[in-house]
Amino acid sequence: MNGYRWLAKRMKALGHPVRLEIVEVLATEGESCVCHLEARLGLRQANISQHLSRLREAGLVTDRREGLNVYYSLADEHVPSLLAEGRRGMPRGMAPARRRTKGACPCPRCAHEARKARVTPLRIASQDGMH
Repeated sequence: MNGYRWLAKRMKALGHPVRLEIVEVLATEGESCVCHLEARLGLRQANISQHLSRLREAGLVTDRREGLNVYYSLADEHVPSLLAEGRRGMPRGMAPARRRTKGACPCPRCAHEARKARVTPLRIASQDGMH
């Protein structure tokens, strides 16, 4: 495969708005499971999985399994700068549309992070019994 074919395959995989959104979430939030992407993008799991498959085939994302969850991350550190360059060429006043989130992700990792965020510091009483 020559360099232009390799590049064309990758650019073609990025040629869909949902795939660009997925890549943006992975670039800004790091490794994510499908259910996290589902919650962030407000799309069905089957739809997201199809797009992730195209990104994986193009070598843009990698996946790993942890129990029942599959986590995806960017395979190439240059992809975020490619997105930034594309945004720089947008007409003034135009910005990528952000989807509304569907709610919290139910995966064990996100549930653990949510519990950590809700933990309040332990108040220790002074020796005289006052707080």
